[in-house]
Amino acid sequence: NPLNYFENHSSVFVDKEPLFLLSFCLVFLFDEDGAEDNEGLRFAKIRDKMTLCVINWQIKRNRVRRIMEIEFLGTGAGSPAKSRNVTAAALKLLDEYNAVWLFDVGEGTQHQILRTTIRPRKVTRIFITHLHGDHIFGLPGFLSSRSFQGGNQMGPLTIYGPRGIQEYVRTSLRVSQTHLGYPLKFVEFAPNEAGVAVDDERFRVEYAPLDHRIPCVGYRVIEKDYPGELQVDRLKADGIPAGPIYGQLKAGKTVTLADGRTISGKDYVGAPKKGRIVTILGDTRQTATIRQLAHGADVLVHESTFGKGEARLARNYYHSTCIQAATVAREEGVKQLLLTHISARYVGPAIKQLINDARDVFPATRVVRDFDVIPVPFSADN
Repeated sequence: NPLNYFENHSSVFVDKEPLFLLSFCLVFLFDEDGAEDNEGLRFAKIRDKMTLCVINWQIKRNRVRRIMEIEFLGTGAGSPAKSRNVTAAALKLLDEYNAVWLFDVGEGTQHQILRTTIRPRKVTRIFITHLHGDHIFGLPGFLSSRSFQGGNQMGPLTIYGPRGIQEYVRTSLRVSQTHLGYPLKFVEFAPNEAGVAVDDERFRVEYAPLDHRIPCVGYRVIEKDYPGELQVDRLKADGIPAGPIYGQLKAGKTVTLADGRTISGKDYVGAPKKGRIVTILGDTRQTATIRQLAHGADVLVHESTFGKGEARLARNYYHSTCIQAATVAREEGVKQLLLTHISARYVGPAIKQLINDARDVFPATRVVRDFDVIPVPFSADN
């Protein structure tokens, strides 16, 4: 019966997911032979082994999963080019939420998505930096197509952005008589307003105003710290048997053992694992809030419409240069700088020069291209 099998082959179950173990337990509970097994002590030992298997799975998951990636769907400035579509990026949080967040949705974004593994129904939040066409003209089409691709299975979709984004979307849908199969929510920001757009159990998303020709914001996505791992080897060394008590210790509780010892879970849980920070900026010329949003970020996505020696031109057009972006990254302790919003003027040798100029200031710089997928690693401090 299942109980005998687990007792004789428990090593097979190490690192199996809890759902697998739960299924196995249900098989045992509804098995006639198992149900008649009244050996309480034997069952308790089996239960404790199963608990340890779950804990081992949790430890393994903490070490190897939680992949976060940014996939660029458009990296061009102003209007589409042959090699670069207009602005759009996807923050893929598939291990955390089984969800994707979009940042800006330029014209043709849904066509770009067709060339990726992104599923529209997994997009649960869209963050708009500002209302220029090259950042929002793809919204009506994407929202409409999502209805035909299983979007109603995901519940509501929330769009965040400067005041006016709701009017633009609602008007587009109304005039085209488009009816969505899912609830659509909006969170609008007042001009020059800074605040918190999202704050849940895993992430906090802050926004702050930038300096562009129309109201524009940048976003700082902060992943909250993870609790430390339960130090199972130390527990075994101290003669603390596996079982439900491990779950209590993992939660930091103080428990009393059968032998009378009182132990605190805090003594057997490692240091918390620091979460990651991703900063994604809209179009902007240099302003103090850029540094606030970028400080200590693991990844900074910064526009680079202009190159070295074009600072005056960049200021006149409310944009930034590659040198200005690299300087911010260097001075604010950023781990990796990703330059986007690249003008069609920069191709061939010109784009190489743009990269080299930025790397002279901040070596960990990359000029991204459409469909680049950039992982966001945990800090080496972890």
